Amino acid sequence: MHSEDAVPMVFGWDAMWFAGILFVVTYVLIMSEKINRAIVATSAAALMVLAGVISEQRAIDGVDFNTIGLLTGMMAIVAITRRSGVFQYLAVWATKKVNAQPWGILVMLALVTAFLSALLDNVTTVLLIAPVTLLITEALGVKAYPYLFAEIFASNIGGAATLIGDPPNIMIGSAVGLSFNDFVIHMLPAASLVMVVSMLPIYWVWGRHLQASEENRRRVMNYRERDAITDRVLLIKSLSVLALVILGFAMAHTIGKQPSTIALAGAALLLLLDNLGRKPAKQTESVHATFSEVEWVTIFFFIGLFVVVHGLESTGLLTLVAGEILTLTGGDLTVTAMAILWGSAIASAVVDNIPFVATTIPLIKSMAPTFGGAEHLMPLWWSLALGACLGGNGSLVGASANLIVAGFAERSRQPIGFISFTLAAFPLMILGIGVASVYVYLRYL
Repeated sequence: MHSEDAVPMVFGWDAMWFAGILFVVTYVLIMSEKINRAIVATSAAALMVLAGVISEQRAIDGVDFNTIGLLTGMMAIVAITRRSGVFQYLAVWATKKVNAQPWGILVMLALVTAFLSALLDNVTTVLLIAPVTLLITEALGVKAYPYLFAEIFASNIGGAATLIGDPPNIMIGSAVGLSFNDFVIHMLPAASLVMVVSMLPIYWVWGRHLQASEENRRRVMNYRERDAITDRVLLIKSLSVLALVILGFAMAHTIGKQPSTIALAGAALLLLLDNLGRKPAKQTESVHATFSEVEWVTIFFFIGLFVVVHGLESTGLLTLVAGEILTLTGGDLTVTAMAILWGSAIASAVVDNIPFVATTIPLIKSMAPTFGGAEHLMPLWWSLALGACLGGNGSLVGASANLIVAGFAERSRQPIGFISFTLAAFPLMILGIGVASVYVYLRYL
């Protein structure tokens, strides 16, 4: 708890109660979908500060600007790159590779999403893949929902596989001193197993029913990939900047820069290259067009949510909950590892996994004496990483990537409902955590 921020009473209530009730009300309103989620989150954040639960400075400190910067920078890059026609090219190429078979396309896009999420990060990946998916499904005349659902799962599963794939992994790796290779060795096998198992129910529920008319398939197969490229000069500029950004992500630890800095620098460079030689009025028009493509609803939802969760954390409520989980295990390593795995998965489905992981890292570190030193805590770190990353699949607010996909779906007039998504996603997430439990037990315990 931050003693300088936490206040004993708010409007005559205990600060912990006030923050807890405000959080629950916020979550219920987001679930109800009666009010836009950005309005709900920013209003709740304002109440946290106005009520004095946290100071204005603490509220700013609570916002993960690395996530916000990464989102904004990549959205701008994608907005400019999209104008070259490269995503349409990818859509046609991917569709023709599997003979325009709807289920084949779903599997291919899910695998590409998982692979890219492991190499880049899951937010960047869905920013690139979701527009392609909407193009393919529109051309085939099939619903986009099963494809976007599979990609949300694939992005979080793939993100779990490497150090740079998901923010919780970056935080854990930094706190414990784990390398990129450590994550590949320990997390990639588990992520691969969960990916395979997760695709089976997706096929049973949606895949076997996916059908496209022969006319639509034939029309897609007659497309020429090269015809999709509308601006070859912009394509070269965009792909060059994108390659530099990807290289920057891969070397982020070496060069000592955050992913947000790399993404925003890439966006600035591409904006510059795209507008060189244009008259000032045309530059203004172009920049306005680019920034209008940024998902500002999602950006402000995250800013509000970060402040709300940080307010909750500052009262000590999250620490209390996490501490209770650890107390109940009675100092048994196997029970503790399973409690962390399942506890972090369920918590990450309810709140963003970043603040939860930030709270849990010091708690696990404090358990070193109980288990005979820091070197004996490794099963707990892998349990936390798997739980936090895979748990993000449990609801729309579980991970950044989920909300990005939901934003694209909303703009294409195919909104993803919070409750309908959770009813399908939560049981499937539980299945994945069951697979992860077996993996952790057999490998480490």
